[in-house]
This record gives sequence, structure tokens and C-alpha cells, in this order.
Amino acid sequence: MSCSLVSPELGTTFLSCSQRVIPPKVGILRSNPSQSFKFLDSSKYSGKKSRQSLVIRCSNNPQNVDLPRYYSKKEKKPFPVPIVELRRAARQRMKNRKDQPKRGGPPPPKNGLLVQSMIPLAYAVLNARTSLINNLKRLLKVVPVQACKYCNEIHVGPIGHPFRSCQGQNSSIRKGKHEWVDAIVEDIIVQIEAYHLYDRLGKRIPHEERFSVPRIPALIELCIQAGVELPKYPTKRRRKPIIRIGKSEFVDADESELPDPTPESPIPELVTEIPDWEIVAPCNEEETSLLAEETLKMWEKMRGGAKRLMKMYPVRVCGYCPEIHVGPTGHKAQNCGAYKHQQRNGQHGWQSAVLDDLIPPRYVWHVPNMAEPLLQKELRNFYGQAPAVVEMCVQGGAAVPEQYKGTMRLDVGIPSSVREAEMVV
Repeated sequence: MSCSLVSPELGTTFLSCSQRVIPPKVGILRSNPSQSFKFLDSSKYSGKKSRQSLVIRCSNNPQNVDLPRYYSKKEKKPFPVPIVELRRAARQRMKNRKDQPKRGGPPPPKNGLLVQSMIPLAYAVLNARTSLINNLKRLLKVVPVQACKYCNEIHVGPIGHPFRSCQGQNSSIRKGKHEWVDAIVEDIIVQIEAYHLYDRLGKRIPHEERFSVPRIPALIELCIQAGVELPKYPTKRRRKPIIRIGKSEFVDADESELPDPTPESPIPELVTEIPDWEIVAPCNEEETSLLAEETLKMWEKMRGGAKRLMKMYPVRVCGYCPEIHVGPTGHKAQNCGAYKHQQRNGQHGWQSAVLDDLIPPRYVWHVPNMAEPLLQKELRNFYGQAPAVVEMCVQGGAAVPEQYKGTMRLDVGIPSSVREAEMVV
């Protein structure tokens, strides 16, 4: 939220926020220059002589931000856009189209063609993903990451956290205590898999063919549908728009008269993943810091590019389980094992996916002081969290991104003892 305190003539003070204007309790502010305030002379910008104005500008990012809500297995994920608003928008579109002439046909990619402007972005996202994995393998040589042996929780640091939050096998016998082992890249970046579609506009995958269709990482499938050519995973490319013969039926246009396709621009080169035995650790702290900065850029580039691709190419997620499907409609495989799946005969409840469904951030506890990496379980409410990739890069020497400072709680003072924490109101 962006806030500002503006006093045109220092007689009345108003606190201007993004939604409303709130008058303060004290109406008069005396002008006392200090380092924390900035005075602007309004006479420079107007012909009239006026007194100095006091302007206080706050950061756009709040100081503390709660983590995304955790939904239990008995709850269904909320829709990104409420159903009421979707229906209202649909009625408005129908009302606006009522007296308008009928359009020629749907635009790409709904008509089967590719969005040409998105093809370079798809290659950039895929290369950023591969570069991110290669950099994380190198960072793991110098930044230790712990993973629980029985559950999917991880911790960035030489020592695992003491919080008893394990819900894995025999957790009741261990009283929720984690058993930490060395983590691998797959623990940090969760590979959400999806079915690879040869024709993204073809028929939905039936339940009987669920084992015959290959499954690949969902982000790679999104890039393939956006225009990336991978010989290992062939896909159908149309050169003419489809011909609709019904609401859900269409036929392909005749492309026999078209000349052989010629690439208009050179295809970008794809980055290859480095094998584990060829990974070389950074030599010194400076190289580690540069590697952490580059890894953070690849993380933001991958997420930002994937978010843009999802606005053009639809991605579906089950409202009950983490199943992802890249395409306009979800598949028909009855393999949902979430809460009360017997009532749905194992069918998924498909809805629009968000970025965190495609690329889970994997939040971990932020270690505020690497000189004392062991966290205290009594001070759990004072610690912040951040995505595992961001926490690794910060511990490797990278600067903290602005958008993650709220969840990491960098401005929160951590008590030095339990007695001091009990005195905090």
C-alpha cells in the first residue's frame, strides 16, 4: 500500500492512501527539518507564494505480510475469480455483443494457431528453468539444504529447524520431530507433471488411456504448447485456423496447397541440463554471490514468463488435489484421491490454475542470523518465511528482493531470550 502525508500550507494534515483519505487526530504539523522528512517548496511549481509542504512517502510493500493460506485436505481451493463475478462478466459480454456484428472467428490460440509473439517468451522460460536447475546444483555445494526423511518439508541452513511439524510416517511416535537428511534439487523445485498432448485442441484423454499418454513437467508442456519445438515430444502445429462445425466440434482446414514451411527467424538455442557429476562448486565468496544473483534472476524470469504464458494458454488445476492439466479442458482420468473422491468417482474438479499451482514456491523458514543458524522453537512467531530458492540465494550473498521482504519479516525485532519474548504484547 502506498501512503503519503501531504500538507499544502502546514495548516491541515491529510493521510492519503490508495482508497480513501483519513484525517489525522492532530490537525497542525510544525515544520521541523530532520533527516527522516523531506520538504518540498511548492513555490517552484506555482506562481503563488506558499509555505513549504511536508511529504512523507511510505514503501509500496507492507512491512509484514502473512503467507498464503494453507488449505487442508478437506477444503476445496477457491476459484481465482469468484463464480459470481464470472457470471456477471459473461452477461455483460453478451449484452455488449447483442447489437454488434458477428466476428469472423476466435483469435489465436483458440483457432489452433500459435501466438507468434509468445514463441520467444516460451523459449526464454524453458531456458530460464534449465539455467535455474544448473545454478541450484552448484549452490547446493556451498549452501546446505536439509530435507525431512518422512515428509516433504525442507530447511535452508546447516542445521534443521527444531519445530515439531512433521506429519509423515510414524510422526506420532516421534512427536512431530523431523529427521533431517541432505536435500537434492527435486526437493527445492517441485516437478508438477502433466499429460503431454499431441493436439491441444483434440479430444480429452479418457480414463482408459491414462497410462499410454506420456507425462512431463507441466512447465515444459506449457512451453511446448506455446511454440517450443522438442523432437522428443512431438506436437501438432496448424498453419490454418480450424473450422467450427459445432460448439465443441471442428475440422482442420486443408493445408495441402500451402508451400513447405520456412522458419521466419532462427530458432533460439536451448540450454542443456548439466549432469550431476559435472557440477563444479563456486571457488570463493564473490563467485558464490554472483551465482546467487544470477539464480535469483532466473527464478524471477521463469515465474514472470510463465505467468504471461498462462494468460494466453489456459492451465487447469484440480480443486481437490495438485493435479495439473495444460489445455483448455481437463482430462477424464479418474485418478483423484483427495477428500471424498469416492463421491466423485475419482474425477477431478477442474478450475483455472494460478502461478503457484504451476510453480510451487516451497516456503521455508528464514534464518535471520547465519552466525547462529539454529532457530529457537519458542520464537517461532517472530521468524519469517520465503521461497526455498530465494532463501538459498539470500544465504549465498544475493540481495533480498523487495517483494519478499514482507514475508521474511526483516523489520521485525527478534527477542534475544524467551523471557523477553513473553513481554511482547
